[in-house]
Amino acid sequence: MFDPTVFENLKVAIENQLYDLDNLDRKVDITNRKDLLDMAVMSREFALQFTLAAHKAVTAELRLGASLKELAAEILEQEGAVPACTLRLCFYMRVERPEEKCGHIDRLVQQIWKPEKAPKQTISYVFGEEPVVYSNRIGLDFSRKINEEQMHDIPELIDHMLLTLTELNAFAANSQRDS
Repeated sequence: MFDPTVFENLKVAIENQLYDLDNLDRKVDITNRKDLLDMAVMSREFALQFTLAAHKAVTAELRLGASLKELAAEILEQEGAVPACTLRLCFYMRVERPEEKCGHIDRLVQQIWKPEKAPKQTISYVFGEEPVVYSNRIGLDFSRKINEEQMHDIPELIDHMLLTLTELNAFAANSQRDS
């Protein structure tokens, strides 16, 4: 009989929480979903993107990943193996004058998450497009992997994501008024 992997169990728990916030509570709108198997390296990745239902300026993304090594160790029940997944959070927003705004964004994200690793902001823009508006990808990586022991942390993780979306949307709205 098939036993779901840690990856599958975490994926379902995350989906249930976020789809309830979309379909039942109407707090968020799911905007994209990916469930990928990378055949080149035999890894799995699951990603859900969502926005606040009332504010669409910022998109959040939750990514869950499992490598071949992690999946195989669990399926083959290798002795001493502790099956776990990687977790990455990203927030996407547009920003004008990143040299002025990104420091504030960094402080805001650090205040909410208090991460071990600093958030990483990646700025890009379309060459030749006027006026120049920058896309900002704010990434949060966690130094440890997660497994089913952290299942009870998923609601708190999502609450922090919702708070981050709220704060970043407020910042985006204030930045537009200041322009």
